[in-house]
Amino acid sequence: MDNGQQEVVGVRKNGDGDIIELKLDNGTVVDYKTAQHMVKNKEIKNLNVFRGRDGDEHLRSNADGDPSNNLDNLPTF
Repeated sequence: MDNGQQEVVGVRKNGDGDIIELKLDNGTVVDYKTAQHMVKNKEIKNLNVFRGRDGDEHLRSNADGDPSNNLDNLPTF
């Protein structure tokens, strides 16, 4: 049961290769900060928010042993 949670199906990166937007399976595109908020509210599945060494919050895929579904490896749009 997914409780109506969305799944990330694609990402948009900036010139530095940083993810700036995420595309959800319902076609919605959200910016990185919005996606963080949605993950915290359990609106997006298979992701979590963590605090990096830089002190900022970042998104990452839940560890499942499958590198193909990591955010960096998702198709770009």
